[in-house]
Amino acid sequence: METIYEKIGLQRVVNASGRMTYLGVSTLSDEVAKAAVEGGQNYVVIADLINKAGELISTHTGAEDSCVTCSASAGIAISMAGLISKGQRSIMNRLPDTTGLKNEVILQKGHSVEYGAPITTIMRLGGAVPVEVGNANLVYPEEIEEAIGEKTVALLYCKSHHCVQKGMVSLEDMIAIAHRHDLPLVVDAAAEEDMRKYVAMGADLVIYSGAKALEATTSGFITGKKEYIAYCKKQYSGIGRAMKVGKEQIMGLIAAMDRYDNIDHEAQAEEHLKTVNYLNEEINKIPYCHASLLQDEAGRKIYRSKVTFDKECGMTATEISNKLKEGNPSIHCRPNQLNLGVIMFDVRPLVKGDTELIISKLKEVMKGA
Repeated sequence: METIYEKIGLQRVVNASGRMTYLGVSTLSDEVAKAAVEGGQNYVVIADLINKAGELISTHTGAEDSCVTCSASAGIAISMAGLISKGQRSIMNRLPDTTGLKNEVILQKGHSVEYGAPITTIMRLGGAVPVEVGNANLVYPEEIEEAIGEKTVALLYCKSHHCVQKGMVSLEDMIAIAHRHDLPLVVDAAAEEDMRKYVAMGADLVIYSGAKALEATTSGFITGKKEYIAYCKKQYSGIGRAMKVGKEQIMGLIAAMDRYDNIDHEAQAEEHLKTVNYLNEEINKIPYCHASLLQDEAGRKIYRSKVTFDKECGMTATEISNKLKEGNPSIHCRPNQLNLGVIMFDVRPLVKGDTELIISKLKEVMKGA
């Protein structure tokens, strides 16, 4: 059956890359889609909905309050704007210009990542001046302390597979340093799966994507201390206006959070593991291919297929990846280690029949080797 995108002349995409923004992140369950449709078909006072959504989201995170956003990136920008302006209209009206204000946000060098856009660019949208501390492979706690000055407004910790974590100061220590200096600690936890962990650890604001682990509509949220969340909500009368979140997105997110709490995540991880093992078994039958099991770099219970190739095949991993993308269906693998000669397949986003399509297409590509 043709997908809705094929009907308008686009390729069918097999997403074996992960919950990536450039591929549409994730697919919606019937429950989430129904909630989004019903939300879109009715009217509501948006400010009231944002406040109610904050209450409902917080029952899932254990935080004092939450602020719904259109994405995790918007959550970063809005958090920065909120902490700098503290909800003061005169400051909000001049953002992102924060010249002369307390506007510096400290992050570790290994956390200054590019995830489709530089995190520092998104911080600047909210008026923050990023202060990168230490080196990409090693940061000392005293380097963070020594960077704190009169213009420091917050510390930011990025919890992501994109980051360098080896040699970085731990989140526990970052929280302790921030609070020792009466500063808030913000965690970018966009793709993380535990919605309570970082609030429970003492982080002041935690930012999540709705469309990644939760498989919600395109959305996100900031969760944490009530005072700081209030500053964030006020940004919808400022820079947040350009990042406004629709009623259908909000209702889809609420439904997705309810659904997420009822999923047996251990059983789901086991099913994904079985799929990876089956995929590896079949790939290992293909000439020149060697598949093995790889667990997520950030330590989550996410399992992927790691495939390397004999030099005799005459192609690099990048060339093989490009050939997999050609034609219809277009198969997208995880690109993180292509430069190291490795193709990775993430099975979480796969729908029925995708596994067989990957095996068939890879066989076809290797026949030309």
